[in-house]
Amino acid sequence: MVRVLLPAMLRPLADGRSTLEVEASTLGGVLDSLGAGFPALERRLRDETGALRRYVNFYVDGEECRRLDGAKTSLAEVKEVQIIPSVAGG
Repeated sequence: MVRVLLPAMLRPLADGRSTLEVEASTLGGVLDSLGAGFPALERRLRDETGALRRYVNFYVDGEECRRLDGAKTSLAEVKEVQIIPSVAGG
């Protein structure tokens, strides 16, 4: 099982939960599981083609997934995925 940590801004899309437990072998599998239970959350994390949204950062045990293998990042030994949307202002 992989624990997924959600920031406050995404919790309303996951029934107010700050953590979710999913079973998956890749980051993409985690997103598939989240999408099955919380479609509105998935739309905030992936675009229409299924690619990771560029303004959302996914940390796999502290490593940004784009420095690893993106959505194909293996979660064989992973315990935690943290999702952090970018926040901009002006």
